[in-house]
Amino acid sequence: MKKPFLTLAQAREIIKTYPTPFHIYDEAGIRENARRLKAAFAWNPGFKEYFAVKATPTPGILKLLREEGCGVDCSSLTELMLAERCGFSGGEIMFSSNETPAEEFELAARLGAHINLDDLTHVEFLYKTLGRAPETVCCRFNPGGVFALGESKEGFQVMDNPGQAKYGMTRPQLAQAFLRLKELGTKRFGIHAFLASNTISNEYYPALARLLFQTAADVAAETGCAVAFINLSGGVGVPYRPEQPANDIAVIGEEVRRAYEEILVPAGMGDVAVFTELGRFMLAPFGHLVTTAVHEKHIYKEYIGVDACAANLMRPAVYGAYHHITVLGKEDAPCGRVYDVVGSLCENSDKFAIDRALPEIEMGDLLVLHDTGAHGFSMGYNYNGKLRSAELLLKADGAVELMRRAETPDDYFATLVW
Repeated sequence: MKKPFLTLAQAREIIKTYPTPFHIYDEAGIRENARRLKAAFAWNPGFKEYFAVKATPTPGILKLLREEGCGVDCSSLTELMLAERCGFSGGEIMFSSNETPAEEFELAARLGAHINLDDLTHVEFLYKTLGRAPETVCCRFNPGGVFALGESKEGFQVMDNPGQAKYGMTRPQLAQAFLRLKELGTKRFGIHAFLASNTISNEYYPALARLLFQTAADVAAETGCAVAFINLSGGVGVPYRPEQPANDIAVIGEEVRRAYEEILVPAGMGDVAVFTELGRFMLAPFGHLVTTAVHEKHIYKEYIGVDACAANLMRPAVYGAYHHITVLGKEDAPCGRVYDVVGSLCENSDKFAIDRALPEIEMGDLLVLHDTGAHGFSMGYNYNGKLRSAELLLKADGAVELMRRAETPDDYFATLVW
C-alpha cells in the first residue's frame, strides 16, 4: 500500500494559504534518495548524477539536488538558462539534445557543459557553429534492434526498441565521430545511450552498462581516443502501482561495478567515470498532486470530479498511466466504492482513474495523486485556458515553502497581441 508523505492535518493547514490543486514535494525523501544513489555508485570516484531537468524544471528542486552533489541534464535553451540561474556551470551540466539549433550549442559551450552529440552530422555542425571542437565531447550511441534482458519461460523480456528510436548514432558512426572530433582537437570523449524507459528491473542498468562498457573499450582500441566517462542515462523506473516491487539501487550499483571490473578494468580503462541521468527515479515518488473533490455524478458510472485536471497531470490522459490515489484521512477505510476520478477539461480522456476502488468520497475530501514528482507539473499545459498550479516544498522540518506560484489569468493573456 502506498502511503502519502502528507497528512490530512498538514494538507488542511496548507490549503489555508495555497488552495488546491497544487504539486508538493518531499524534501527529506528527495535528499535521502539522492544519498542512496550516491552511495550505490561510491565505488566509482568520478561518479555523478545529472538530474534530467525535463522531469521537474523547478529551481527549488534543482538547487536542492545541487546541494546533494548532483548535476543537471539539459535538452533545450531554456533548460540551460535555468541551470545557469540555479548556479550550475561547467562539468555540472550535460547538454543532450537532438535537432539542435546553433544558439543552444553556443550557450552550452559558453557554460562549459558536456555536449552530447546525437548524430554524426552534428560533429561538423558543432564545429561550424563554435569555430572549434570542445576539448570534451560525448556521443550518443544507438545499438539498433531491440533491447532485451535474459530469457525466461515467457521468453525474452523486451525492454524497448532502439531501432525505432530517432536518437543516437550507429556503431560505425560512433567511431567515425570520435575520429573526426579527434582531428578537430577533442581530447576527452564520452559515450551515452538511453535504451528503455521506466524499467522495474534491477537487471536493466547492469545490462546497459555491459553494452556501453564493451562498446567503449572497443571504440577506444579502434580509434585511440580517450574515453573519460560513460553516461548510463536514465530508465531506472519507479513502481507506480502499489503491487509493483521497487528497484534496489544498491543492488543495481553493485552489478554495474561488477561489469566495470570485468570489462573496463582489464581494458586499461579503470579511470573512466560513470554518469547517470535519472529523473523519474530521483523525483517521482517524492511528489504529490493534491486536489479537492468538488462534484459527484451518478449516471451510467459513478464519477468524482476534482479541481485538478489533465492540465495539471497529463500522463493518465495521454498514456493511460496509473497514478495511485489516496483519500486523505481515509487511508485505512475500506475501498468499497468504484469511481472514475475526473477533471474538468472538455475531453473524455481527462480521467485520473477509471473504475478505481476507493473509500467513499465526500465533497471537500482531499485526494493525493502519488508519484507526480517527475513528469507531473513539467508536462502541464493551458488547454481549455486552464492555469498551472503552484509547486510547494514540504521541508524536512515540516514547514512549507512556495517554489512556484500558481498561474493567474494575467499570465495566460500576457503573450497575446490584441
